[in-house]
Amino acid sequence: MCSVSEETACTRAIHYTKANVAHCKSAVFIWQNDVVVSWRPSSEFPGNVYRGEGIVSGSLEKVWECLKPVPNGHRVKWDNNVKKFELLEQITEDISICRTVTPSAAMGIIAPRDFVDVILVKQYEDGTISSNATNVSHPGCPPQSGYVRGFNHPCGCICVPISGEPNKTQVFSFFQTDLGGFLPRSVVDSFFPSSMAEFYSNLAKAVKALKDL
Repeated sequence: MCSVSEETACTRAIHYTKANVAHCKSAVFIWQNDVVVSWRPSSEFPGNVYRGEGIVSGSLEKVWECLKPVPNGHRVKWDNNVKKFELLEQITEDISICRTVTPSAAMGIIAPRDFVDVILVKQYEDGTISSNATNVSHPGCPPQSGYVRGFNHPCGCICVPISGEPNKTQVFSFFQTDLGGFLPRSVVDSFFPSSMAEFYSNLAKAVKALKDL
């Protein structure tokens, strides 16, 4: 059964993700293929909330197949920022607690991290599917040697069908991640926009390579 704290975390994550689909952009980074990454100061922690938006060539089913947060899924194969994804606890069919391990980045300046999140997957009547997450603590996964424990504040990905174009999907992504440790702010601020742009590029390649469902 889902605890009160986990239900609250899921509710905050999904409300935050939906509310930020149209948030005001204070800084914008435009990547190739019309991928737009924008950011502004987060209200959750002393950092930024980053918003990505792009159109991916592929049906919603194929795009979601590449994105869905499951162990042994496709994402660990194409997302350079996800080295390992572990299920810690399946609370309900749509709610789980998972650990994500990320590799070192920025030429080794950013050491390997791990994150423990409660994740809620929600499907809407129009076909939209969202993955919503935020950090939680779990007794089965204390901080581990060799990894800096990071914290994801309410974040998520939304796959939206495009009317009249079944082979295209609009993908929104939101991240506000406290990487932990003692990283210079300049390193963090330069890492996230380019990392999110690369996320869309690699997602498009993964969807193209995926066999028809």
